[in-house]
Amino acid sequence: MLDHTESVMIEFDPDIITFDDLLIEWARMHTPTRVTSTQYRSAIFCGDEEQKTAAEDCVTYMRQKYAQQYELHVHIEPWTKFFKAEEYHQDYLRKHGRK
Repeated sequence: MLDHTESVMIEFDPDIITFDDLLIEWARMHTPTRVTSTQYRSAIFCGDEEQKTAAEDCVTYMRQKYAQQYELHVHIEPWTKFFKAEEYHQDYLRKHGRK
C-alpha cells in the first residue's frame, strides 16, 4: 500500500501572487470528483491556519457551485514533508513536447 500522495509544490512570492489566487487557478483547472487511492487524490496542503481557512472557503464555494452536478472530494491537510520525485518525472510536459 502506498502511503504518499503525488503532488506539486508551488513556491510563490505573496507580493506577486496570493495563496487565494493560487486556489482560484487550482479550482479553475481541477474538479475533484473521484475518490481514488491515497496516491491519486485531490488535496490542498496548507502551511498555516490562514491558508487552511482559504482552502476551506475555496472548497465550500466549489461544492456550492457544483452541487447539482458533482460530489467533490478534496482533502485539506497541513503541509508536512515533500519528497521530490525522480528526475524522469520532472518537467514531464516539456520533456514530452507538450509545453
